[in-house]
Amino acid sequence: MNFESILFPEIDDKRPLVISGPCSAETEEQVMTTAKELSAAGVKIFRAGVWKPRTKPGGFEGVGIPALKWLQQVKKETGMYTATEVATEKHVYEALKHGVDILWIGARTTANPFAVQEIANALQGIDIPVLIKNPVNPDLELWIGAIERIYNAGLRKLGVIHRGFSSSDKTIYRNMPQWHIPIELKRRFPTLPIICDPSHISGRCDLLLKISQQAMDLNYYGLIIESHHSPDDAWSDKNQQITPSILEELLNTLIIRNTVQTTENLSELRSQIDELDNELLQLLSKRMRVSREIGQYKIEHNMPILQTIRYDHILNDRVKQAKSMDMSGEFIKQVLESIHSESVRQQMVVMEKNKK
Repeated sequence: MNFESILFPEIDDKRPLVISGPCSAETEEQVMTTAKELSAAGVKIFRAGVWKPRTKPGGFEGVGIPALKWLQQVKKETGMYTATEVATEKHVYEALKHGVDILWIGARTTANPFAVQEIANALQGIDIPVLIKNPVNPDLELWIGAIERIYNAGLRKLGVIHRGFSSSDKTIYRNMPQWHIPIELKRRFPTLPIICDPSHISGRCDLLLKISQQAMDLNYYGLIIESHHSPDDAWSDKNQQITPSILEELLNTLIIRNTVQTTENLSELRSQIDELDNELLQLLSKRMRVSREIGQYKIEHNMPILQTIRYDHILNDRVKQAKSMDMSGEFIKQVLESIHSESVRQQMVVMEKNKK
Protein backbone atom coordinates (compact mmCIF):
# COMPACT_ATOMS: atom_id res chain seq x y z
CA MET A 1 0.00 0.00 0.00
CA ASN A 2 1.32 3.43 -0.97
CA PHE A 3 0.13 6.39 1.07
CA GLU A 4 0.47 10.14 0.69
CA SER A 5 3.10 10.82 3.33
CA ILE A 6 1.89 14.42 3.72
CA LEU A 7 -1.84 14.31 4.41
CA PHE A 8 -2.44 18.05 4.26
CA PRO A 9 0.00 19.75 1.83
CA GLU A 10 -1.91 23.03 2.15
CA ILE A 11 -0.90 23.18 5.83
CA ASP A 12 2.65 23.92 6.97
CA ASP A 13 4.07 20.42 7.37
CA LYS A 14 6.31 21.34 10.30
CA ARG A 15 6.00 18.62 12.95
CA PRO A 16 3.79 18.13 14.77
CA LEU A 17 0.62 18.52 12.78
CA VAL A 18 -1.93 19.47 15.45
CA ILE A 19 -5.61 18.54 15.50
CA SER A 20 -7.51 19.88 18.50
CA GLY A 21 -10.95 20.66 19.82
CA PRO A 22 -13.48 19.34 22.30
CA CYS A 23 -14.27 15.70 22.91
CA SER A 24 -17.89 16.54 22.07
CA ALA A 25 -19.57 19.39 20.26
CA GLU A 26 -21.99 20.45 23.00
CA THR A 27 -23.38 23.85 22.08
CA GLU A 28 -22.76 26.37 19.33
CA GLU A 29 -21.25 28.78 21.87
CA GLN A 30 -18.89 26.13 23.25
CA VAL A 31 -17.75 25.10 19.77
CA MET A 32 -17.19 28.65 18.49
CA THR A 33 -15.44 29.88 21.65
CA THR A 34 -13.06 26.93 21.69
CA ALA A 35 -12.41 27.17 17.95
CA LYS A 36 -11.58 30.87 18.06
CA GLU A 37 -9.17 30.36 20.98
CA LEU A 38 -7.50 27.47 19.17
CA SER A 39 -7.21 29.46 15.97
CA ALA A 40 -5.54 32.29 17.90
CA ALA A 41 -3.09 29.69 19.27
CA GLY A 42 -2.14 28.67 15.72
CA VAL A 43 -4.09 25.41 15.43
CA LYS A 44 -5.20 24.76 11.85
CA ILE A 45 -7.48 21.72 12.26
CA PHE A 46 -10.50 21.73 14.57
CA ARG A 47 -11.90 18.42 15.83
CA ALA A 48 -15.19 17.77 17.63
CA GLY A 49 -17.21 14.65 18.31
CA VAL A 50 -20.62 14.93 16.65
CA TRP A 51 -21.72 11.34 17.31
CA LYS A 52 -20.39 9.80 20.54
CA PRO A 53 -20.48 6.01 21.01
CA ARG A 54 -20.97 5.34 24.72
CA THR A 55 -20.45 2.12 26.66
CA LYS A 56 -23.98 2.17 28.10
CA PRO A 57 -27.22 3.76 26.88
CA GLY A 58 -28.51 6.86 28.57
CA GLY A 59 -25.30 8.86 28.43
CA PHE A 60 -24.59 11.84 26.20
CA GLU A 61 -24.21 10.44 22.70
CA GLY A 62 -23.55 13.67 20.85
CA VAL A 63 -25.70 16.41 19.37
CA GLY A 64 -25.65 14.82 15.92
CA ILE A 65 -26.43 16.63 12.67
CA PRO A 66 -27.04 20.10 14.19
CA ALA A 67 -23.41 20.09 15.39
CA LEU A 68 -22.23 19.74 11.77
CA LYS A 69 -23.63 23.19 11.08
CA TRP A 70 -21.47 24.53 13.92
CA LEU A 71 -18.41 22.99 12.23
CA GLN A 72 -19.40 24.78 9.04
CA GLN A 73 -19.49 28.01 11.03
CA VAL A 74 -16.03 27.28 12.48
CA LYS A 75 -14.62 26.97 8.98
CA LYS A 76 -16.38 30.13 7.82
CA GLU A 77 -15.28 32.33 10.74
CA THR A 78 -11.77 30.98 11.46
CA GLY A 79 -10.63 29.34 8.22
CA MET A 80 -9.78 26.17 10.16
CA TYR A 81 -10.21 22.73 8.65
CA THR A 82 -12.73 20.52 10.44
CA ALA A 83 -12.60 16.88 11.51
CA THR A 84 -15.06 14.49 13.11
CA GLU A 85 -15.57 10.78 13.80
CA VAL A 86 -17.83 8.63 11.64
CA ALA A 87 -19.11 5.19 12.53
CA THR A 88 -21.83 4.48 9.96
CA GLU A 89 -22.66 5.06 6.32
CA LYS A 90 -25.14 7.78 7.34
CA HIS A 91 -22.45 9.58 9.35
CA VAL A 92 -20.23 9.66 6.26
CA TYR A 93 -22.95 11.08 4.02
CA GLU A 94 -23.94 13.76 6.53
CA ALA A 95 -20.34 14.77 7.26
CA LEU A 96 -19.54 15.08 3.56
CA LYS A 97 -22.77 16.99 2.89
CA HIS A 98 -21.80 19.53 5.53
CA GLY A 99 -18.28 19.97 4.18
CA VAL A 100 -16.25 18.25 6.92
CA ASP A 101 -12.64 18.14 5.70
CA ILE A 102 -11.24 15.15 7.60
CA LEU A 103 -12.88 11.99 8.90
CA TRP A 104 -11.64 9.56 11.49
CA ILE A 105 -12.77 6.07 12.39
CA GLY A 106 -12.98 5.37 16.12
CA ALA A 107 -11.39 2.51 18.04
CA ARG A 108 -14.62 0.59 18.55
CA THR A 109 -15.53 0.89 14.88
CA THR A 110 -12.06 -0.22 13.75
CA ALA A 111 -12.62 -3.42 15.74
CA ASN A 112 -15.69 -4.24 13.59
CA PRO A 113 -14.78 -5.20 9.99
CA PHE A 114 -18.43 -4.97 8.89
CA ALA A 115 -18.69 -1.37 10.12
CA VAL A 116 -15.36 -0.42 8.51
CA GLN A 117 -16.45 -1.95 5.19
CA GLU A 118 -19.71 0.02 5.33
CA ILE A 119 -17.71 3.23 5.76
CA ALA A 120 -15.33 2.19 2.97
CA ASN A 121 -18.25 1.62 0.61
CA ALA A 122 -19.68 5.04 1.46
CA LEU A 123 -16.29 6.66 0.74
CA GLN A 124 -15.76 4.94 -2.61
CA GLY A 125 -14.29 7.48 -5.03
CA ILE A 126 -14.16 10.31 -2.46
CA ASP A 127 -10.85 12.18 -2.16
CA ILE A 128 -10.76 13.03 1.56
CA PRO A 129 -8.22 12.40 4.33
CA VAL A 130 -9.27 9.54 6.61
CA LEU A 131 -7.59 8.69 9.91
CA ILE A 132 -8.04 5.23 11.41
CA LYS A 133 -7.72 4.74 15.17
CA ASN A 134 -6.23 1.55 16.52
CA PRO A 135 -8.79 -1.03 17.69
CA VAL A 136 -9.60 -1.16 21.39
CA ASN A 137 -7.64 -4.38 21.88
CA PRO A 138 -3.96 -4.74 20.90
CA ASP A 139 -4.56 -6.45 17.56
CA LEU A 140 -2.22 -5.14 14.87
CA GLU A 141 -3.69 -7.29 12.09
CA LEU A 142 -7.19 -5.98 12.81
CA TRP A 143 -5.82 -2.43 12.58
CA ILE A 144 -4.12 -3.19 9.28
CA GLY A 145 -7.30 -4.83 8.01
CA ALA A 146 -9.24 -1.61 8.61
CA ILE A 147 -6.57 0.39 6.78
CA GLU A 148 -6.72 -2.02 3.84
CA ARG A 149 -10.51 -1.77 3.59
CA ILE A 150 -10.37 2.03 3.29
CA TYR A 151 -7.38 1.83 0.94
CA ASN A 152 -9.20 -0.65 -1.30
CA ALA A 153 -12.03 1.89 -1.64
CA GLY A 154 -9.56 4.07 -3.54
CA LEU A 155 -8.54 6.48 -0.80
CA ARG A 156 -4.85 7.39 -0.51
CA LYS A 157 -4.85 10.26 1.98
CA LEU A 158 -4.77 7.86 4.89
CA GLY A 159 -3.22 8.06 8.33
CA VAL A 160 -3.64 6.31 11.64
CA ILE A 161 -4.29 7.49 15.18
CA HIS A 162 -2.56 5.72 18.04
CA ARG A 163 -4.92 6.14 21.01
CA GLY A 164 -3.68 3.30 23.20
CA PHE A 165 -5.15 -0.11 24.05
CA SER A 166 -7.53 -1.32 26.74
CA SER A 167 -6.10 -3.36 29.60
CA SER A 168 -7.57 -5.07 32.64
CA ASP A 169 -4.47 -4.11 34.62
CA LYS A 170 -4.52 -0.99 36.77
CA THR A 171 -2.03 1.52 35.36
CA ILE A 172 -1.52 5.26 35.27
CA TYR A 173 -2.92 5.26 31.74
CA ARG A 174 -6.51 5.19 30.59
CA ASN A 175 -5.32 3.11 27.63
CA MET A 176 -1.91 1.44 27.56
CA PRO A 177 0.36 3.01 24.89
CA GLN A 178 2.01 -0.29 23.88
CA TRP A 179 4.37 1.69 21.65
CA HIS A 180 5.73 -1.46 20.02
CA ILE A 181 2.46 -1.95 18.10
CA PRO A 182 2.46 1.37 16.17
CA ILE A 183 6.25 0.98 15.76
CA GLU A 184 5.68 -2.36 14.03
CA LEU A 185 2.93 -0.77 11.92
CA LYS A 186 5.39 1.94 10.84
CA ARG A 187 8.01 -0.69 10.03
CA ARG A 188 5.59 -2.41 7.67
CA PHE A 189 4.27 0.82 6.13
CA PRO A 190 7.03 3.47 6.34
CA THR A 191 5.04 6.16 4.47
CA LEU A 192 1.92 5.81 6.64
CA PRO A 193 1.52 8.95 8.81
CA ILE A 194 0.95 8.19 12.50
CA ILE A 195 -0.80 10.67 14.77
CA CYS A 196 -0.73 10.21 18.54
CA ASP A 197 -3.79 10.75 20.72
CA PRO A 198 -2.30 11.48 24.16
CA SER A 199 -5.73 12.47 25.49
CA HIS A 200 -7.13 8.95 25.23
CA ILE A 201 -3.87 7.25 26.16
CA SER A 202 -3.56 9.26 29.36
CA GLY A 203 -7.14 10.00 30.37
CA ARG A 204 -5.66 12.84 32.46
CA CYS A 205 -4.09 16.18 31.70
CA ASP A 206 -0.86 15.81 33.67
CA LEU A 207 0.43 13.05 31.36
CA LEU A 208 -0.24 14.82 28.06
CA LEU A 209 3.18 16.44 27.72
CA LYS A 210 5.07 13.25 28.53
CA ILE A 211 3.13 11.17 26.00
CA SER A 212 3.27 13.89 23.33
CA GLN A 213 7.05 14.13 23.73
CA GLN A 214 7.43 10.37 23.45
CA ALA A 215 5.40 10.44 20.24
CA MET A 216 7.61 13.16 18.81
CA ASP A 217 10.74 11.25 19.80
CA LEU A 218 9.33 8.30 17.84
CA ASN A 219 8.96 10.59 14.80
CA TYR A 220 5.15 10.65 14.81
CA TYR A 221 3.56 12.91 12.20
CA GLY A 222 1.24 14.75 14.56
CA LEU A 223 -0.93 14.98 17.66
CA ILE A 224 -4.66 15.00 18.22
CA ILE A 225 -5.38 16.56 21.61
CA GLU A 226 -8.74 17.31 23.15
CA SER A 227 -9.28 20.90 24.25
CA HIS A 228 -12.23 22.81 25.64
CA HIS A 229 -12.60 26.47 26.58
CA SER A 230 -13.91 25.32 29.98
CA PRO A 231 -12.88 21.68 30.63
CA ASP A 232 -14.53 21.52 34.06
CA ASP A 233 -17.89 22.05 32.37
CA ALA A 234 -17.35 19.49 29.59
CA TRP A 235 -20.19 17.02 29.02
CA SER A 236 -17.76 14.14 28.35
CA ASP A 237 -14.16 13.21 29.26
CA LYS A 238 -13.48 16.44 31.14
CA ASN A 239 -10.43 14.98 32.92
CA GLN A 240 -8.44 14.68 29.70
CA GLN A 241 -9.30 18.02 28.10
CA ILE A 242 -7.20 21.18 28.40
CA THR A 243 -7.79 24.80 27.51
CA PRO A 244 -6.41 26.19 24.24
CA SER A 245 -3.93 28.32 26.19
CA ILE A 246 -2.55 25.27 28.02
CA LEU A 247 -2.36 23.45 24.69
CA GLU A 248 -0.28 26.30 23.30
CA GLU A 249 2.10 26.03 26.28
CA LEU A 250 2.37 22.26 25.79
CA LEU A 251 3.22 22.62 22.10
CA ASN A 252 5.84 25.29 22.83
CA THR A 253 7.43 22.97 25.40
CA LEU A 254 7.83 20.03 23.02
CA ILE A 255 11.33 19.25 21.76
CA ILE A 256 11.22 18.37 18.07
CA ARG A 257 14.43 16.57 17.25
CA ASN A 258 16.22 16.82 13.92
CA THR A 259 15.40 13.66 11.97
CA VAL A 260 17.43 14.59 8.89
CA GLN A 261 20.85 14.24 10.50
CA THR A 262 23.25 11.42 9.55
CA THR A 263 23.15 8.14 11.47
CA GLU A 264 26.80 7.23 10.90
CA ASN A 265 27.64 8.13 14.49
CA LEU A 266 25.18 5.41 15.59
CA SER A 267 27.01 2.57 13.83
CA GLU A 268 29.12 1.61 16.85
CA LEU A 269 26.12 1.59 19.18
CA ARG A 270 24.09 -0.41 16.67
CA SER A 271 26.89 -2.95 16.46
CA GLN A 272 26.65 -3.33 20.21
CA ILE A 273 22.90 -3.88 19.89
CA ASP A 274 23.49 -6.59 17.25
CA GLU A 275 25.99 -8.33 19.50
CA LEU A 276 23.67 -8.16 22.50
CA ASP A 277 20.78 -9.51 20.44
CA ASN A 278 22.90 -12.49 19.45
CA GLU A 279 23.72 -13.11 23.09
CA LEU A 280 20.04 -12.88 24.00
CA LEU A 281 19.13 -15.46 21.35
CA GLN A 282 21.82 -17.83 22.60
CA LEU A 283 20.59 -17.46 26.18
CA LEU A 284 17.00 -18.05 25.11
CA SER A 285 18.09 -21.17 23.22
CA LYS A 286 19.77 -22.48 26.37
CA ARG A 287 16.68 -21.66 28.41
CA MET A 288 14.48 -23.62 26.02
CA ARG A 289 16.84 -26.59 26.23
CA VAL A 290 16.40 -26.55 30.01
CA SER A 291 12.62 -26.28 29.52
CA ARG A 292 12.71 -29.45 27.41
CA GLU A 293 14.67 -31.21 30.14
CA ILE A 294 12.05 -30.08 32.67
CA GLY A 295 9.37 -31.44 30.35
CA GLN A 296 11.13 -34.81 30.28
CA TYR A 297 11.36 -34.82 34.09
CA LYS A 298 7.64 -34.06 34.40
CA ILE A 299 6.83 -36.98 32.10
CA GLU A 300 8.95 -39.38 34.16
CA HIS A 301 7.31 -38.22 37.40
CA ASN A 302 3.76 -37.90 36.01
CA MET A 303 3.57 -34.16 36.66
CA PRO A 304 1.37 -31.64 34.78
CA ILE A 305 3.13 -29.17 32.49
CA LEU A 306 1.60 -26.02 33.94
CA GLN A 307 2.83 -25.10 37.42
CA THR A 308 0.90 -21.90 38.14
CA ILE A 309 2.29 -21.20 41.62
CA ARG A 310 5.86 -21.42 40.36
CA TYR A 311 5.03 -19.24 37.33
CA ASP A 312 3.34 -16.54 39.44
CA HIS A 313 6.36 -16.43 41.74
CA ILE A 314 8.76 -16.04 38.82
CA LEU A 315 6.62 -13.36 37.19
CA ASN A 316 6.31 -11.23 40.33
CA ASP A 317 9.97 -11.63 41.26
CA ARG A 318 11.30 -10.77 37.80
CA VAL A 319 9.00 -7.76 37.39
CA LYS A 320 10.19 -6.41 40.71
CA GLN A 321 13.80 -7.03 39.69
CA ALA A 322 13.27 -5.32 36.31
CA LYS A 323 11.85 -2.20 37.95
CA SER A 324 14.96 -1.99 40.16
CA MET A 325 17.01 -2.00 36.94
CA ASP A 326 15.08 0.95 35.40
CA MET A 327 12.96 -1.18 33.10
CA SER A 328 9.21 -1.08 32.70
CA GLY A 329 7.38 -3.72 34.69
CA GLU A 330 4.82 -4.03 31.88
CA PHE A 331 7.61 -4.60 29.36
CA ILE A 332 9.28 -7.38 31.33
CA LYS A 333 5.91 -8.96 32.05
CA GLN A 334 5.22 -9.20 28.31
CA VAL A 335 8.69 -10.65 27.71
CA LEU A 336 8.29 -13.27 30.43
CA GLU A 337 4.79 -14.20 29.27
CA SER A 338 6.17 -14.83 25.76
CA ILE A 339 9.09 -16.85 27.12
CA HIS A 340 6.77 -18.89 29.34
CA SER A 341 4.41 -19.57 26.43
CA GLU A 342 7.31 -20.88 24.32
CA SER A 343 8.62 -22.94 27.26
CA VAL A 344 5.22 -24.61 27.65
CA ARG A 345 5.16 -25.29 23.91
CA GLN A 346 8.62 -26.87 24.10
CA GLN A 347 7.52 -29.13 26.96
CA MET A 348 4.39 -30.16 25.05
CA VAL A 349 6.58 -31.12 22.08
CA VAL A 350 8.62 -33.33 24.39
CA MET A 351 5.46 -35.00 25.69
CA GLU A 352 4.13 -35.57 22.17
CA LYS A 353 7.39 -37.25 21.16
CA ASN A 354 7.20 -39.53 24.18
CA LYS A 355 3.71 -40.66 23.17
CA LYS A 356 4.99 -41.99 19.86
